[in-house]
Amino acid sequence: MSNDQPTSGQPPEDDPFLKKPHEPQPPSSGSPYDSVPPSPPPPPPYDPGPYGGGQFGGPDPLAGMPPLAEPGKRILARLIDFLIISIPLYLISLPWGGAVEMSDNNNGNDGVGDIFAQTYSGHQLLWSLIALVVYVAYDTYFTHKDGRTLGKRLLKLRVAMLNDGSVPDTGSAFMRAVVLWLPALLCCPCLWWLINIVLMFTDKPYRQALQDKAAKTVVVVTN
Repeated sequence: MSNDQPTSGQPPEDDPFLKKPHEPQPPSSGSPYDSVPPSPPPPPPYDPGPYGGGQFGGPDPLAGMPPLAEPGKRILARLIDFLIISIPLYLISLPWGGAVEMSDNNNGNDGVGDIFAQTYSGHQLLWSLIALVVYVAYDTYFTHKDGRTLGKRLLKLRVAMLNDGSVPDTGSAFMRAVVLWLPALLCCPCLWWLINIVLMFTDKPYRQALQDKAAKTVVVVTN
């Protein structure tokens, strides 16, 4: 009696978003050339498509992956994530005077240095550091979990590693979150957001913002 048991197919992969390898086609039956291994199919003609394709004529890392996310949806998803965190943080800070503390007594000085000193005076710097920790932890956790923050989940987007389409590991997710939120919360928020938004529209071929370039990720569409 044979111990072989019929198989009902391959088990599901751990990551459903991994690129799917091409399955080899079986040789046709009854041909006198069945014993000859089939030659590999010719490479497809180079077509950069809407996202540019591989660099220097090489293979395209996006082959087999979902389409890249539209910049408008990425911006909206980020705004949703920002509100999800910033509103509770602000409400929590109210018993201590609010997260933003501005002084009305500027002695007639309206320079950039005075504005910066007013903005980050008192406990405002402390709340900015608290917000930085919360934002980085939020992005790192959800990006490493399945590539989707709550905002990206609502808009059917996700973060993927550029080289193989997998969910980012902890190191890549942490790097992405730090590069995104550290300058945005402690240094130059307006300029930082402007640079990232421009890159989402103009970067070729992968529409990578600065955090994507640092972590070697892209943002793609999900079903």
